Amino acid sequence: MKLRKSLFWDADTKSIKLKKNAKYIIERVLDFGTDNEVRWLNKNYSKPMIKKVVKNSRGLHPKTKNLWQLLTR
Repeated sequence: MKLRKSLFWDADTKSIKLKKNAKYIIERVLDFGTDNEVRWLNKNYSKPMIKKVVKNSRGLHPKTKNLWQLLTR
């Protein structure tokens, strides 16, 4: 899946690496992604990794963080 430029407005999508920038990608998709992008996220990152990002993130919107904490129990 190609990363949507509007999701990563502050970065060059060609320079984003799936492993190196995992936290950044997970935060953006959970905050602003579509259903398809969230499904893609779940295929490319483990549930424990997503849970860890949600738990430790300072970048997620508070309402988004609350939602994903409930959904990833």
